[in-house]
Amino acid sequence: MYRRTIVVVSVLLISNLVLNAQIVGRHARPLIDRNIDESRLHEVAGNTHPQANAENDRGPVAADFAMDHMLLELKRTAAQEHAVEQAIQEMHNPRSPQFHQWMTAQQFGERFGASQQDIDTVTGWLRSHGFAVNAVYPGGTMIDFSGTAAQVRRALHTEIHYLSVNGERHIGNMSDPQIPEALAAVVRGVVSLHDFKPHAMKKLRAAAPKFTFSSGGFTTQALVPGDLYTIYNLTPAFAAGYTGKGQTIAVIEDTDLFSTSDWNAFRTAFGLTQYASGSLTSVHPAGGAGNCGAPGVNSDDVEAALDAEWASAAAPDAAIVVAACESTVATFGGMIAMANLINGANPPNIMSLSYGACEAENGDSGNAVYSTMYQQAVAEGISVFVAAGDEGAAGCDAGSNTATHGIGVSGFASTAYNVAVGGTDFGDSYANTNSTYWNTKNSPVFDSALSYIPEIPWNDSCAGSLLASVFDYTTTYGASGFCGSTAAQDNGLQLVVAGSGGPSGCASGAPQRPGIVSGSCAGIAKPSWQAGLAGIPNDGVRDIPDVSLFAGDGVWGHYYVFCWSDSFNGGGPCTGDPSNWSGAGGTSFGAPILAGVQALINQKMGGNQGNPNAVYYQLAASSGNVCDSSAGDPGQSPCVFHNVTLGDIDVNCSGTTNCFGTSAPERGIGRRNTAADGALSTSTSLYTPAYQTAPGWNFAAGIGSVNVYNLLMNWMSAMTPSTMQ
Repeated sequence: MYRRTIVVVSVLLISNLVLNAQIVGRHARPLIDRNIDESRLHEVAGNTHPQANAENDRGPVAADFAMDHMLLELKRTAAQEHAVEQAIQEMHNPRSPQFHQWMTAQQFGERFGASQQDIDTVTGWLRSHGFAVNAVYPGGTMIDFSGTAAQVRRALHTEIHYLSVNGERHIGNMSDPQIPEALAAVVRGVVSLHDFKPHAMKKLRAAAPKFTFSSGGFTTQALVPGDLYTIYNLTPAFAAGYTGKGQTIAVIEDTDLFSTSDWNAFRTAFGLTQYASGSLTSVHPAGGAGNCGAPGVNSDDVEAALDAEWASAAAPDAAIVVAACESTVATFGGMIAMANLINGANPPNIMSLSYGACEAENGDSGNAVYSTMYQQAVAEGISVFVAAGDEGAAGCDAGSNTATHGIGVSGFASTAYNVAVGGTDFGDSYANTNSTYWNTKNSPVFDSALSYIPEIPWNDSCAGSLLASVFDYTTTYGASGFCGSTAAQDNGLQLVVAGSGGPSGCASGAPQRPGIVSGSCAGIAKPSWQAGLAGIPNDGVRDIPDVSLFAGDGVWGHYYVFCWSDSFNGGGPCTGDPSNWSGAGGTSFGAPILAGVQALINQKMGGNQGNPNAVYYQLAASSGNVCDSSAGDPGQSPCVFHNVTLGDIDVNCSGTTNCFGTSAPERGIGRRNTAADGALSTSTSLYTPAYQTAPGWNFAAGIGSVNVYNLLMNWMSAMTPSTMQ
């Protein structure tokens, strides 16, 4: 017979925490209003990874299996959350006396964190189960704690098992954790009880373009910093003295750099050493939890290399900081690094994150922690740039050759407090106009672009209408469509690879079908700055991307060059002609590049700008600032953004219920299991890819790409009280 026990937890002083002095003074009304009864439990729904299932189960881990540095996510009441949002709005409103009155982490925690009494009660409960409470973060929403699998089972009522997924060994909780009902008012959940980590948003280029035009040969242009400056108009910004001087950009990683010499070689080869203030530092940001171990070099070092190099390319005089922590069995190292940075004494001006995982896989607490971290960062004035993803609208099908999980976006990118950076490719190869935009000879620093180049969405999939048309297919779906052809198979185009976009659908709640937006899933509410712009659907949720930059990985003959000498993981020497260096694409590049652009803006404006989206969307809504990318961008044009209007991010899809949108403007939002392209459904005669471009904002590319100099020169006009509400 079950023995009913009641544990009364008294208020405990957290005298042993390094961060204790920073968290006193929280005077919020306590939300825990009853004694803790361990027999009355509340299930924290939506916090089991889809791969933690019976098919993959290989039995429980040992009772003493270490679960180090788990993160308990705390929550606010609706009224408290409204107060945070209102404060951040005021900080971004030039009409307000609070405009750009940024907070410290301690101030943020004192105003918006959990009450001291609730924190003491929660930490007391953790200790009563034998957990070590390592720290309470100053922001007041996260507690770092460690323990064993046995303690997790007793306190959280879920077992940690070994899992086998595609031949790889993992661990994870087999059911949603449960906590005492008394704590449900203040505890959102445990951010992660598994070791599935997010993936980097980059795609290494193929050895050669994947196809040849029937009309003739195929020319490859490898993008170097000088090309970036010409195409996106950074050159006049540099000439005016805006180079990122005095700004710090942190690129968030879970690995150390293979070699700092790679960054130096990149800057030397491409003429960046003339900017003497540019610097590179690798740090393992320490917090009071002692949770940032040096990760060493792992297979993600390619991401760290390209992030550091291309952030420096866009802001050559900025200080680039590679902030990396080792991942624990329960927590992604990049999350630890970011949390420690924003809660530290000297946070960076700008952060860039090029990792992601779809909302329906992150789980309710996992999505919440990124939203609250970015929220705190923005309140501190930090601008946060995040790669939107490399899977089209099918974010839960990363790494697959066919989409089966419907529309899903990255929970790392879908918050209301970050810039989600999508991906484009250049349209010259499609239009057969390469010679119009590229010189036949390179400059001494290897650039050859002549001007801005019309853009199309980055899309490597046979479901993309533009790729299909090159092979003389008028449709991508059905028995006679391109995706079912031998040509698509032979050219390696049956892929789920494209710049990501779509509506937030499962930022909170729990999916009824694992990894699929369903059940009680709900998206992030649409931010006020995103409403009202032509093309944005009236769907009530956050839509991504915000802006996009080139992300091609070679399918259309264009890709980024970077220096990565780790031959063990696939890199090579950075000597000789850069066409022989490492090359890649993906939205991984756009995030650090736009972070660099923000460094130029911060320098010009004399300080941090917080969330740039408030200005981006204001400028986009103003007459004359958005131009059709297909028309090009002639010299001296007023374009701030290049609206991408040709192509789509449709990806290869199997099944009949996962491949179709609706006739509504939202294109598939009403049918949550809609993803991309595939065989014609017998249940509907409607076919709408997810998603096509269109005039104005669109899911394929957001507002579009940027003319950096014009963005820089127009920034102040969008910040005046007469133009911003």
